[in-house]
Amino acid sequence: MELLIREAIKTDCPRLLELIAELALFEKAPEEVTVTLAEFEDAGFGNNPVWKAFVAEADGFIVGFALYYVRYSTWKGCRMYLEDLIVTEAYRGHKIGTLLIKTLIKEALQKGFSGMLWQVLDWNEPAIDFYKKLNASFDGSWINVSLSKEQFLGFDLADLDQIPSK
Repeated sequence: MELLIREAIKTDCPRLLELIAELALFEKAPEEVTVTLAEFEDAGFGNNPVWKAFVAEADGFIVGFALYYVRYSTWKGCRMYLEDLIVTEAYRGHKIGTLLIKTLIKEALQKGFSGMLWQVLDWNEPAIDFYKKLNASFDGSWINVSLSKEQFLGFDLADLDQIPSK
Protein backbone atom coordinates (compact mmCIF):
# COMPACT_ATOMS: atom_id res chain seq x y z
CA MET A 1 0.00 0.00 0.00
CA GLU A 2 1.40 3.39 -1.03
CA LEU A 3 0.44 5.96 1.61
CA LEU A 4 0.51 9.74 1.25
CA ILE A 5 -0.43 12.40 3.83
CA ARG A 6 -1.12 15.82 2.29
CA GLU A 7 -3.11 19.00 2.80
CA ALA A 8 -6.71 18.75 1.64
CA ILE A 9 -7.73 20.62 -1.50
CA LYS A 10 -11.18 21.76 -2.55
CA THR A 11 -11.74 18.82 -4.90
CA ASP A 12 -11.35 16.48 -1.89
CA CYS A 13 -14.50 17.84 -0.26
CA PRO A 14 -17.01 15.34 -1.71
CA ARG A 15 -14.89 12.44 -0.40
CA LEU A 16 -14.42 14.15 2.96
CA LEU A 17 -18.20 14.50 3.28
CA GLU A 18 -18.56 10.78 2.53
CA LEU A 19 -16.15 10.04 5.38
CA ILE A 20 -18.00 12.49 7.64
CA ALA A 21 -21.23 10.60 6.88
CA GLU A 22 -19.46 7.34 7.73
CA LEU A 23 -18.29 8.82 11.03
CA ALA A 24 -21.78 10.14 11.83
CA LEU A 25 -23.27 6.70 11.16
CA PHE A 26 -20.70 5.13 13.47
CA GLU A 27 -21.54 7.75 16.11
CA LYS A 28 -25.25 6.86 15.73
CA ALA A 29 -26.16 10.35 14.47
CA PRO A 30 -26.32 10.29 10.66
CA GLU A 31 -29.20 12.80 10.64
CA GLU A 32 -27.00 15.38 12.38
CA VAL A 33 -24.85 15.99 9.26
CA THR A 34 -26.68 18.89 7.63
CA VAL A 35 -23.83 20.83 6.01
CA THR A 36 -24.04 21.00 2.21
CA LEU A 37 -21.11 20.44 -0.10
CA ALA A 38 -21.18 24.14 -1.06
CA GLU A 39 -21.14 25.23 2.61
CA PHE A 40 -18.34 22.79 3.41
CA GLU A 41 -16.23 23.92 0.46
CA ASP A 42 -16.77 27.57 1.28
CA ALA A 43 -15.85 27.06 4.94
CA GLY A 44 -12.58 25.41 3.96
CA PHE A 45 -11.63 27.11 0.72
CA GLY A 46 -13.72 30.29 0.40
CA ASN A 47 -12.71 33.89 1.10
CA ASN A 48 -12.56 33.31 4.87
CA PRO A 49 -11.60 29.68 5.44
CA VAL A 50 -12.25 28.47 8.97
CA TRP A 51 -10.89 24.93 8.76
CA LYS A 52 -7.90 23.07 7.40
CA ALA A 53 -7.51 19.35 6.86
CA PHE A 54 -4.91 16.75 6.06
CA VAL A 55 -5.92 13.70 4.07
CA ALA A 56 -4.49 10.22 4.01
CA GLU A 57 -4.41 8.59 0.58
CA ALA A 58 -3.82 4.89 0.08
CA ASP A 59 -2.95 4.09 -3.50
CA GLY A 60 -4.45 7.42 -4.59
CA PHE A 61 -7.75 7.01 -2.72
CA ILE A 62 -8.62 9.12 0.34
CA VAL A 63 -9.06 6.72 3.26
CA GLY A 64 -8.92 9.17 6.14
CA PHE A 65 -8.52 12.76 7.23
CA ALA A 66 -7.97 15.07 10.16
CA LEU A 67 -9.78 18.41 10.14
CA TYR A 68 -8.98 21.22 12.55
CA TYR A 69 -9.57 24.87 13.23
CA VAL A 70 -7.95 27.43 15.50
CA ARG A 71 -9.51 27.93 18.91
CA TYR A 72 -8.47 30.78 21.13
CA SER A 73 -8.24 30.23 24.86
CA THR A 74 -8.02 33.26 27.13
CA TRP A 75 -5.90 31.06 29.41
CA LYS A 76 -3.71 29.23 26.88
CA GLY A 77 -3.72 31.29 23.66
CA CYS A 78 -4.11 29.76 20.19
CA ARG A 79 -4.86 26.07 20.24
CA MET A 80 -5.66 23.54 17.56
CA TYR A 81 -9.16 22.09 17.84
CA LEU A 82 -9.39 18.69 16.15
CA GLU A 83 -12.94 18.52 14.83
CA ASP A 84 -12.72 15.17 13.07
CA LEU A 85 -10.22 12.35 12.79
CA ILE A 86 -11.41 9.42 10.77
CA VAL A 87 -9.85 6.49 9.00
CA THR A 88 -12.32 4.40 7.05
CA GLU A 89 -12.84 1.02 8.70
CA ALA A 90 -11.07 -1.11 6.09
CA TYR A 91 -7.85 0.88 6.57
CA ARG A 92 -7.70 0.99 10.36
CA GLY A 93 -4.78 -0.74 12.03
CA HIS A 94 -2.20 0.56 9.53
CA LYS A 95 -0.99 3.51 11.65
CA ILE A 96 -2.82 6.02 9.42
CA GLY A 97 -4.50 7.68 12.40
CA THR A 98 -1.14 8.01 14.13
CA LEU A 99 0.40 9.57 11.02
CA LEU A 100 -2.47 12.06 10.79
CA ILE A 101 -2.06 12.99 14.48
CA LYS A 102 1.70 13.41 14.03
CA THR A 103 1.04 15.63 11.00
CA LEU A 104 -1.26 17.78 13.17
CA ILE A 105 1.36 17.95 15.92
CA LYS A 106 3.96 19.10 13.40
CA GLU A 107 1.54 21.75 12.11
CA ALA A 108 0.71 22.90 15.65
CA LEU A 109 4.39 23.28 16.48
CA GLN A 110 5.09 25.17 13.25
CA LYS A 111 2.21 27.56 13.93
CA GLY A 112 3.15 28.07 17.57
CA PHE A 113 -0.09 26.67 18.99
CA SER A 114 -0.11 25.98 22.73
CA GLY A 115 -1.77 22.58 22.32
CA MET A 116 -4.47 20.53 20.66
CA LEU A 117 -7.81 19.45 22.03
CA TRP A 118 -10.76 17.41 20.85
CA GLN A 119 -13.74 15.42 22.07
CA VAL A 120 -14.45 11.71 22.04
CA LEU A 121 -17.69 9.96 22.82
CA ASP A 122 -17.53 8.16 26.16
CA TRP A 123 -18.56 4.85 24.57
CA ASN A 124 -16.01 4.96 21.72
CA GLU A 125 -13.52 2.61 23.38
CA PRO A 126 -11.30 2.08 20.29
CA ALA A 127 -10.78 5.85 19.97
CA ILE A 128 -10.26 6.26 23.72
CA ASP A 129 -7.65 3.48 23.66
CA PHE A 130 -5.94 5.13 20.67
CA TYR A 131 -5.79 8.49 22.48
CA LYS A 132 -4.44 6.82 25.62
CA LYS A 133 -1.60 5.36 23.54
CA LEU A 134 -0.82 8.94 22.47
CA ASN A 135 -0.56 9.86 26.18
CA ALA A 136 -3.43 12.36 25.74
CA SER A 137 -5.00 13.94 28.81
CA PHE A 138 -8.68 13.33 29.52
CA ASP A 139 -10.80 15.96 31.26
CA GLY A 140 -14.11 14.76 32.62
CA SER A 141 -14.99 17.95 34.46
CA TRP A 142 -16.45 19.93 31.55
CA ILE A 143 -19.97 19.55 30.13
CA ASN A 144 -20.63 20.26 26.45
CA VAL A 145 -23.09 23.09 25.89
CA SER A 146 -24.45 24.35 22.55
CA LEU A 147 -27.16 26.36 20.83
CA SER A 148 -28.38 25.44 17.35
CA LYS A 149 -29.46 27.86 14.64
CA GLU A 150 -33.05 26.88 15.39
CA GLN A 151 -32.49 27.82 19.02
CA PHE A 152 -30.97 31.16 17.95
CA LEU A 153 -34.21 31.94 16.12
CA GLY A 154 -36.15 31.50 19.36
CA PHE A 155 -34.42 34.47 21.01
CA ASP A 156 -36.05 37.90 21.16
CA LEU A 157 -33.17 40.19 20.16
CA ALA A 158 -35.23 43.40 20.02
CA ASP A 159 -33.69 44.80 23.21
CA LEU A 160 -30.31 44.89 21.47
CA ASP A 161 -31.70 47.66 19.23
CA GLN A 162 -31.84 49.88 22.33
CA ILE A 163 -28.07 49.69 22.85
CA PRO A 164 -26.12 52.36 20.94
CA SER A 165 -23.45 51.08 18.61
CA LYS A 166 -20.93 52.69 16.30
